[in-house]
Amino acid sequence: MADDALPESWRAALQPALASREARKLGGFLKAEEAAGKRIYPPRGQRLRALELTPLDEVKVVILGQDPYHGPGQAHGLCFSVPQGVRIPPSLVNVYKEIESDLGIPPARHGNLEHWARQGVLLLNNSLTVEDGRAGSHQKLGWEAITDAAVAAVAAREEPVVFMLWGSHARNKAARVPGLMGGPHLVLTAPHPSPLSAHTGFLGCRHFSKANAFLEAKGRGAIDWRV
Repeated sequence: MADDALPESWRAALQPALASREARKLGGFLKAEEAAGKRIYPPRGQRLRALELTPLDEVKVVILGQDPYHGPGQAHGLCFSVPQGVRIPPSLVNVYKEIESDLGIPPARHGNLEHWARQGVLLLNNSLTVEDGRAGSHQKLGWEAITDAAVAAVAAREEPVVFMLWGSHARNKAARVPGLMGGPHLVLTAPHPSPLSAHTGFLGCRHFSKANAFLEAKGRGAIDWRV
């Protein structure tokens, strides 16, 4: 959107949503906001990064976020991820803690999750842009139809995929996808890794070892969760 090119592997699945009236309004809104001098994150060229790094036919795991980080330099198109050199956000700190507890992998010193994305982990936010300093500011403006279509496209494939649903927002989004719960996929749920909720069940959920065991059993190959 707003001059970000849709990756070829996702085009057929997402073109109807992108051609909708809501998507056209969203594109116009983003251009108008930028023309008015507002800072929008992530910058142009990075808004569809999750789809660029993880082609539809290579998705093994889906992790759903809410919207991009709203501080300068944080958002780069992958949920929970930040570029190298940016302080690791608290939720990702807890994700790293769970990976260490579950798999014995020491916490990374940076928060760039591109290594996961290139292995087939779709790190998709519900809304793909946000205004500087205003969390949730671009919700319900049209992104949801596009990202819902992306999740539905993954769920419709025959290849087994692991869906990691952390928090009520991710669970609610997945619930809108017809047939997801009854398909060939593994759906794992837990509280959000935010410091406010991680100790109520995210820490100790063992999603990462469960995901790898499932993928290996289905012949799809485990994810290397080191970054």
